[in-house]
Amino acid sequence: MGQKNQARVLFVCLGNICRSPAAEAVFKAKAFAHGLHPMVDSAGTSAWHHGEKADARMRQAATKRGYNITSTSRPFNRNDFDNFDLIVAMDNHNFDDLKDLAHTTEEEAKIVKMADFLSRHQMDHIPDPYYGGSDGFNLVIDLLEDASEGLLKKLI
Repeated sequence: MGQKNQARVLFVCLGNICRSPAAEAVFKAKAFAHGLHPMVDSAGTSAWHHGEKADARMRQAATKRGYNITSTSRPFNRNDFDNFDLIVAMDNHNFDDLKDLAHTTEEEAKIVKMADFLSRHQMDHIPDPYYGGSDGFNLVIDLLEDASEGLLKKLI
């Protein structure tokens, strides 16, 4: 991995409109607060929402916590393996989809699960809040805050 200030981290969920853009915003804010300036982006394993802003409910939940989600949805592409040091999947489906896209053991080694960095919560994935109510979006922010701290410890 590059220098700690220049780590390149990509967060990936299914549609890139809820979890991964929120992870991008939360992680970036936490990193900046620690004096780090990593390259951070997000993508989806599907292209269903390509070019769209993040879900309004996710943006609202993030804003209430002081995070600004500004990314636009895009699909994961093969070049992402070259452009990022760490590719962080939000759930097991995303993880498996990314592993299927990897062509080398180097590429596979870059793929990790966001939930593996949780320290205060006991979950094996970051749940998709898309079909739920506001509690789901707030839970995602809680989990992303926790996991972002753990991920930062790995990078530092």
